[in-house]
Amino acid sequence: MAFAYRTSTLVIFTGRRITPLPKYILLFLLVLFSGVPLFADEVLQGRFVVDLEPVAAMEPGVPYPLDQQTAARRIFEEAAVDFAAMIYGWSFLYEPGDKTRQIEEFFELKPLGTILWGDSRMTALDTYSEGSKLYVWAEYRPDEIQRRYLAAGREGSAKNAQGTGSAPVYLGVRGKSDALEDSAREALRGILRGSERNKPKEARGTLVLSEIPRFWVDAGYFYCAARFRVIVKEVVPFKVF
Repeated sequence: MAFAYRTSTLVIFTGRRITPLPKYILLFLLVLFSGVPLFADEVLQGRFVVDLEPVAAMEPGVPYPLDQQTAARRIFEEAAVDFAAMIYGWSFLYEPGDKTRQIEEFFELKPLGTILWGDSRMTALDTYSEGSKLYVWAEYRPDEIQRRYLAAGREGSAKNAQGTGSAPVYLGVRGKSDALEDSAREALRGILRGSERNKPKEARGTLVLSEIPRFWVDAGYFYCAARFRVIVKEVVPFKVF
């Protein structure tokens, strides 16, 4: 892949076509291509999208439509969260709700690792726009330690699970992350229903993303469909208490 600069436009030569990129994505690519590492063992890829004219209520200090810095950061942050979730995953604590015991459902995810802004292992492969939406194909090349995390997440005790979650669009950026968390909760519910005869008091363990999740908007809600690898490390039954 080669690159050429023009006065206000960056052009990517992909071998298939020439795609002119508008100004709002130029900063994003300059950040991502600050250094391209030469790790070829495993590459994580996915398509990410940001709406430059979001329907959600404006967030304090955020311009409308989104400027180039805001659009670049939103795409990078979403890609960083997803790639980190594929590499490191999360730890979880889940307490199923129980109406008869007057217990509310509780679900908590804690990331086990992060990818920081400007990480040179993140690169943009291609970009295009449709209406107000900007799409970016990005990849991340894990280092040796990160590849070990990837291998650990695929160990034999991990179970495949999938879930679909939702969250209100008016939450903006937070709505997408809430929808992803909701899909993880639904996936875990499915695992526990299949393995536990009785509803447990709580369950703890880890889960990782198997692939980049799919998002869409319908009737005022973000929806997220995602696949996971889940390791349930501890299940506490009610009879212990």
